[in-house]
Amino acid sequence: MPVRRPITYSDAGHDLDRSDRIVARLKRRLPDIGGFGGIFPLPKGRWKEPVLVSGTDGVGTKLLVAIKANRHDTVGIDLVAMVVNDIVTLGAQPVFFLDYIAAGKLDPKVIETIITGIVEGCKQAGCRLLGGETAEMPGMYPKGHYDLAGFGVGVAERKALVEGKTIRPGDVVIGLESSGLHSNGYSLARAVVFERCGLTVGRRVARLGSTVADALLTPTRIYVPVVLNLMRHFEIKGMANITGGGLPGNLNRVLPPNCDARIAAHSWPRPPIFGFLQQNGPVEEPEMFRAFNMGIGYTLVVPASQASAVVRHSAKIGFPAHAIGRIVRGSAVVRLV
Repeated sequence: MPVRRPITYSDAGHDLDRSDRIVARLKRRLPDIGGFGGIFPLPKGRWKEPVLVSGTDGVGTKLLVAIKANRHDTVGIDLVAMVVNDIVTLGAQPVFFLDYIAAGKLDPKVIETIITGIVEGCKQAGCRLLGGETAEMPGMYPKGHYDLAGFGVGVAERKALVEGKTIRPGDVVIGLESSGLHSNGYSLARAVVFERCGLTVGRRVARLGSTVADALLTPTRIYVPVVLNLMRHFEIKGMANITGGGLPGNLNRVLPPNCDARIAAHSWPRPPIFGFLQQNGPVEEPEMFRAFNMGIGYTLVVPASQASAVVRHSAKIGFPAHAIGRIVRGSAVVRLV
């Protein structure tokens, strides 16, 4: 019987030396990572009765566009945005973030590029990248593919939590403009762009004013700075991050059981990508609003007396906003009119 040569982890597809090199490269950028757990001290005296607000999310099939275009510099921002934009809806300041990156075979340059985007996203959100996990799993993913997950924690004063309980008929819904598709609806977007239109990621489209890759990989806008700023100056009764399910499937989550939100569906400008997808699908208007944010990435409910000032203040600090609807009596439903 022939003697078999000893098998190594590398023979099985997992290169420990490559993994160590990746960690070493990341440590040069993030010297605090590498331990078994991350430590984050809460500043003494800042909160009287602090509560922790956590969130987790991913980037979804937007990653397939990044892989197709071989552009990995924005998906890290998306990853942070999808988590911190949820956390801040309760009025919490995101304080730390952790990431999980998994691939069949780790590419050091790709991983470092993704991490660079995560660091940028944390910077925009005012939180700290505390650590994460980079996993190489041969056979789990097709060649060149990877997946991302993010986990974040924020802190809020218990009495200052924004939960929508004080929303009343007559209040106004303010919509903050999105930067584009953000990170939702990409299964439908990819079907229209790549399957029905037959476009490539490098194709320049006049209607979009950019290449397909530029339009589809525009990073998700991070709303933490504007939301925390507005909370210091105005009465914010409720907030919703507009992700999967669009306005109808997210704003309803913050409404009291006796209130509806009546939204004027054409009261804000829509980025060109939405008209392009709607026409070239074609995709009917109700389906567009279910799948995409349609140009509104975040909503706030405020007293009518403060609505105009909120719009002006938001625009002044770099976040275009619009009064897009009103709260009326109902049953926690978002109605597009």
